Amino acid sequence: MEQAQGSGGWLGTFAYRLDLAGLLLSIARLPVMNKWFFFLFLGCAVLAQRGAAQPAAASAPPALREFQGRYEYFNHTTLELAASPRDGLLYALIAGSRYPLYPIGPALFRNASQDTVRFQRDAAGKITGYSVSGQRFRLLTRNVQFPAAMWYPRPVDAAHPFAYRYTAPPRTTDGLPVGTLAGTGLDPQLLATMVTKIVDGTLPNVHSVLIIKEGKLVFEEYFYEYGRESLHPLRSATKSIVSALTVVAVAQGLVPGVQAPVVGFFPEYTLQHPSPLKQAITVQDLLTNQSGLDYDISDPKAAGNEVAMGNSRDWVKYTLDLPMREAPGTVGRYNSGNPITLGRLVEKQARQPLPEFARQHLFGPLGITRFDWRFQPDSSSAETFCQVSLRPRDMAKFGLLYLDQGRWQGRQVVPATWVTASLTKHSVVQNVDYGYLWWLKYLDAGSTRYYGAAAQGNGGQRIWVLPQQHLVVVVTGGNYNQQSPSDELIATYVLAAFNQE
Repeated sequence: MEQAQGSGGWLGTFAYRLDLAGLLLSIARLPVMNKWFFFLFLGCAVLAQRGAAQPAAASAPPALREFQGRYEYFNHTTLELAASPRDGLLYALIAGSRYPLYPIGPALFRNASQDTVRFQRDAAGKITGYSVSGQRFRLLTRNVQFPAAMWYPRPVDAAHPFAYRYTAPPRTTDGLPVGTLAGTGLDPQLLATMVTKIVDGTLPNVHSVLIIKEGKLVFEEYFYEYGRESLHPLRSATKSIVSALTVVAVAQGLVPGVQAPVVGFFPEYTLQHPSPLKQAITVQDLLTNQSGLDYDISDPKAAGNEVAMGNSRDWVKYTLDLPMREAPGTVGRYNSGNPITLGRLVEKQARQPLPEFARQHLFGPLGITRFDWRFQPDSSSAETFCQVSLRPRDMAKFGLLYLDQGRWQGRQVVPATWVTASLTKHSVVQNVDYGYLWWLKYLDAGSTRYYGAAAQGNGGQRIWVLPQQHLVVVVTGGNYNQQSPSDELIATYVLAAFNQE
């Protein structure tokens, strides 16, 4: 659901926040090849902080163009290499994410982990592939195109410096009500400063910002190659979608209730480490990340981890096979296998694929007509991670649904009692209050603390629901496995406006 793009594995896949110490400890668990691409995140973080939309060169550096192309990659997937006209570096592009390689010699590059990437040539001197840590990958084609927009938040013209001018969101056929900033309490100058800082790179790799106030979309901006119709991966924010589908299945009677034991739904498995504690795991324990299974992304010593799960033949069995660490319902641990198991449980009870169940009972009622969701929890999804991709406007609809107690345009899509239960504290995960696969958080804007709920994912994906302000804020981004500016952006440029009231 939330991937560590290009890792060839699952480290950090569903993490939304990792401190550096925890990240380095976790990296130690990866195989050498996986580390190679994973450490690209760290170098990318440094470059992203430099930001700066400077005037672009006419094209990529000539010395790097020969390396551009599409290459083999893990799990029968591919990656592309592109030379940036912005900073003169070669980047690996994997599922829309970018990771830099640093030149150290002719046809030699190094990543932040100091692994050497060596390119091979044929007798004519043409690049044919690359090798790293003893493994070789072929060049598949040189016929690739990279739009200039992917390198810059907004088009750059040195003769005409960027100056932001607010434009109200247009009314479309998607059913989302729109309005203007007038009378909302939001500060147009703060929002203009925010956009300027995104464009100049101070707030790096932000792909979109949308604000709904009093039920209307009043602010909508996109950056880089992203636009209104772009599907954006939600990463771990997908967990909150799975939460909604689970409680809908409970409300429809497909699942007997949140106290129903989970293991009984999977009689086809002969599980390892059987115990009465494992038999006692309930649907609610999965929803609150309190399954008791020995899987915790913050603990590198835990028996379960994303790399092993991602490469396993059956992610649900992998999860339920794990030994118990404590009694279910007692300790919150960030376990990505919990929502995966819930998704499969809903599929079994509904007798249809989870994306189709979502289309009929959640996306369809919200008027969400375009989405991408391959829910196949086995090794074939090691690079796509069973996450959903939505348009940011549709992410905003989902947030608005929960702000309005499960109602959309007069229709009760999710029962209000289940919305309340979902946004009520049931556990504490990574020192943060936690509901039913929703983070229950606060943001500090100056001396004022604002409480809300967030569906969030690696890279800066956010659907913030702030009931007291009648506010929904959506942010998408590409700060994968590094500090995202999303929460800072919301606190400093959105919520700070209300401090003046």
